Amino acid sequence: MPGKPTLTDWRISIVAAIACTAALLFCIETSAQSMPKEVATRTEIYAIPSLTISDQQFLTGDANGKQVNVAGEFRIAQGAGRLPVIVLMHGSSGVGAGMDPWVRHFNAMGISTFVIDGFSGRGLTAVGPNQALLGRLNFIVDIYRSLEILAKHPRVDPDRIVLMGFSRGGQATLYASLDRFHKLWNKSGAQFAAYIPFYPDCSTSYATDTQIAARPVRIFHGTPDDYNPVASCKAYLARLQDAKRDVALTEYPDSAHGFDAGLLGLNTVAVSANAQTARSCTLKEGDGGVLMNDATKAPFSYKDACIELNPHVGGNPATAKEAQKAVSDFLQALLKLG
Repeated sequence: MPGKPTLTDWRISIVAAIACTAALLFCIETSAQSMPKEVATRTEIYAIPSLTISDQQFLTGDANGKQVNVAGEFRIAQGAGRLPVIVLMHGSSGVGAGMDPWVRHFNAMGISTFVIDGFSGRGLTAVGPNQALLGRLNFIVDIYRSLEILAKHPRVDPDRIVLMGFSRGGQATLYASLDRFHKLWNKSGAQFAAYIPFYPDCSTSYATDTQIAARPVRIFHGTPDDYNPVASCKAYLARLQDAKRDVALTEYPDSAHGFDAGLLGLNTVAVSANAQTARSCTLKEGDGGVLMNDATKAPFSYKDACIELNPHVGGNPATAKEAQKAVSDFLQALLKLG
């Protein structure tokens, strides 16, 4: 039978264990160093306390809505200390495959990403065929609540948080810049460093909507977009420029709604069957925060005659890459990336 372990045996075992642990840590560190840049070092999932409210409640600051928890996926990019973050807001179809190329691209730049899911916590998967399922402005509440979480995070530089959104999320991104909305709903004490809306709906005029945060707004849109026509964005852009705001529009003459799906290699344009579009509507905020149909002078509804169906969506790989580079160059300078 083996004898009783001696003191020397125990010392040898401890030394061996320390050596194995050191080797394991070295392997982990080496593995992390050799990871592709687009791979995040850590992923955190957050429940974001938010509200489901009507547009009128939003516009009047009435918080007596339904308490909900929406979700946020925080991917921390490779790098030390406090990092810049891009908050990403999806469109009417929820968080889809098209979000991933952006996340990986930003992570590869050393920018962390926070993807908001404004649907699952509300029991929704999509609102394209029935936009009335969720008020047009709810996403802005979700966005500000996410900012509140990020501004306190030890791995986030609160002065370098940028907001970017697509379609309905692009609309939320655009209007989240309004000073008035910040005063009503943003309790984070922080401010976004920039706003990057992709193909937003700009058809609504809100009270004091030329008074936006003193931060750059960069809109990316397609000329043939018949879901959210670029014409209304040009009109709003002109008003903002007259007010001396830092805004710019990049327009792609051959790109349909959702053109950045080209980052997935998609190069076809098709009808989004039964999807509702307000492309023929002009909306204005009326008294008491009521959204009015400017043509009928009556409160707006998704049953109005101006609501149409079957807009087109589709990717364009060439302009998707072009837009991605434009966004990257903008962020490189704005965030002072090394």
